[in-house]
Amino acid sequence: MSLNETTDAAFADDVLSSPIPVLVEFTADWCPPCKTIAPVLESIAESEHDRLRVVALDVDANPETTRKYQVMGMPTLALFVSGEVVTQVMGARPRSAILRELEPHLPKPSAS
Repeated sequence: MSLNETTDAAFADDVLSSPIPVLVEFTADWCPPCKTIAPVLESIAESEHDRLRVVALDVDANPETTRKYQVMGMPTLALFVSGEVVTQVMGARPRSAILRELEPHLPKPSAS
């Protein structure tokens, strides 16, 4: 599985208009920590799919969105809720650290 990708053109529809929170990974092909964190984000996307969408944005191919959100380093993870950034995580982090940062902003898990 790989992350869905978004672009400058699709960002409003994919992220800002999403009914559920969206975690955006600002990434680049030349970024070693981005490659390290990719399986972690894929795992989060799979396990949290009912509460969260995870998408990747290539900073080189999408400079407009990268500039708008003042992304200076990769990877930068930005969690958007109702079209607003509610938290950001810079750099490659373990799954537990990313989830700890996201959890306060996510809907409560539904009881199954």
